[in-house]
Amino acid sequence: MLSDWDNKWLARLGFGLAALMLTIGAEWYRSEFGTRLDEGLRDQFLVRVVDTSPENRLTVVDINEQALQRVGLWPWPRARLADLAEILLGVYGARSVGFDIVFPESTDGPGEARLRSLAMNGPLALAQIFDFTQRDSAVEQGQVAGGKNLVPGAASVAAYGYIANHSGLSNARCVGNIGYQPDADGVLRHTPAYIRFGGQLYPSFAEALLACAQRLPQAGSIQGSSATALSVNRQGEWRVPYRYAPESYTVISAADVLDETAPRSLIAGRHVLVGSSALGLGDRVSTPLSPLSSGFMVHAASVSGMLDLAEGKTGPSWSGRAGMIAWTTLSLALALFGIAKLSAWRGIALLLGLALGWLILAFFGVTRQAEWSVTAPLWAYALLLITAVPYEWWQAQRESKRLLATFSHYVAQPVLDEIVRLGLAHSLKPKLCDVTVLIADMEAYTQTTSSLSLNEAADLTKDFLGCLTRPVLGWRGTLDKYSGDGLVAFWGAPLACPDQSDRAVSAALEVIEEVAQFNQARALKKLPPLRVRIGIESGQALVGDLGTTFRSTYTAVGDCINFASRLEAAAKDYPNSLLIGPVANGRLCQHRTVSLGSLSLRGTQTTIEVFALKA
Repeated sequence: MLSDWDNKWLARLGFGLAALMLTIGAEWYRSEFGTRLDEGLRDQFLVRVVDTSPENRLTVVDINEQALQRVGLWPWPRARLADLAEILLGVYGARSVGFDIVFPESTDGPGEARLRSLAMNGPLALAQIFDFTQRDSAVEQGQVAGGKNLVPGAASVAAYGYIANHSGLSNARCVGNIGYQPDADGVLRHTPAYIRFGGQLYPSFAEALLACAQRLPQAGSIQGSSATALSVNRQGEWRVPYRYAPESYTVISAADVLDETAPRSLIAGRHVLVGSSALGLGDRVSTPLSPLSSGFMVHAASVSGMLDLAEGKTGPSWSGRAGMIAWTTLSLALALFGIAKLSAWRGIALLLGLALGWLILAFFGVTRQAEWSVTAPLWAYALLLITAVPYEWWQAQRESKRLLATFSHYVAQPVLDEIVRLGLAHSLKPKLCDVTVLIADMEAYTQTTSSLSLNEAADLTKDFLGCLTRPVLGWRGTLDKYSGDGLVAFWGAPLACPDQSDRAVSAALEVIEEVAQFNQARALKKLPPLRVRIGIESGQALVGDLGTTFRSTYTAVGDCINFASRLEAAAKDYPNSLLIGPVANGRLCQHRTVSLGSLSLRGTQTTIEVFALKA
């Protein structure tokens, strides 16, 4: 028996594990509330470290209200847009030019031909918009361009439609996506690193612009590209590095470029983004730095982030998960030790100090594009704060009761009574036993539940497991575990059972009968029948408490369990729902069987004779 001191430390360890699991759960399975809280903290961090120095590698040419008044209303003729590109590249010496504009309709005239020639031969990147929403009727306008063959492992986001340039521009050398999906709170923090559509990958607009400047083929150098080194989340999107303040970017009116009155020093040798902030033309987005910003500023931030990475100003992005988990583990150990040694108030102060230390570390990581959850460790500290200090003794007692309640769910009552009579430690001590194992499972479970709602699938699973469990416990079997839609049970431990093979087969017959009755009820509801597969085999197994100090579990391990599992799986190729192994068959006294021949067990080099009950 454990002393009170031991119980208290076990309880503290449980608190620590629960807090650590809460951290991992908050990191891997983020709720909408948690995500919004996380991103809100990130936004506050970014606002406080944003770089306000001039961004001299990129210039934005804005088709603003002033340009529309001076040059003419939109849409401008293609000749004027070709003039704009030629002036930027020829007169001002821009390194590359990207039009944040889509041309889905063709127009006749020399302007169209000039624009086409620039797109095919010069450092001019065009845009296309991919649609990431599944619709009844997919949006398909124009002709997508710039696709490359899929590369295994390349992060990408699936698209379902597009608005692209007309076919005359389909041979453009550099074309990139300008479509996006804001987060749930309406803020645009991520854009697709690459888009997956029609069996090909398509780059982002920023990637296409930079590839054009390097005179690469169409921006499709998927492997080793700058975009793939940025933070990519589980959805295939990368976090836009809003490192520079909006005022850091040089913004020139398109009218000043067309008039050639803009200073050459603000354009020469720079990448140029051509977009629109005019109220009737420009799209508006919310970013971490501004509640309302022109869409082309997102592309500007993307280009800056890729340039910073290429120039070594920032390192490759990292998930940071390993560091976050390591910090949380060490800090929780320190917190639990401190709570044990310090007074309650000092323990609370220690937790608050650790929370502050994590926020400082998180602040450092966010500035380097770490994708960890900012709030995940804070939930762990909060859990310790509200539970570990006031309820330590009560939790230790509750854990002991929970253990006994858990055993009552998977051990037959006579077995549970025997465990109590002999003493828990003695009954759970691992030992070799001669057992008969029964493994049962629903055939085609995934296919059966794929069209069901979550509640319907849960109800079906519970009802089916009930059909399996009642006969097992009725024949005094030990329920080892549930395996999704099936179970593992055995006879012969912890109580000796001379007729264990006959009991296992009798239980299997009742299982088949219960499933048949269950199917009759389903037939009345015009539902398809279910089939159960059962494998039974006997042999030596190590039975007892094979868990750890963190969790105890009474189970069996041995070749007979593996053989029973292979027999259950093999039943799908036989008309018989029940297959019996040779050892169990040799011990049957009450049931007559017939040989089905030899069977090579999948995944092993073993061949055994398989038996079924005589009709």
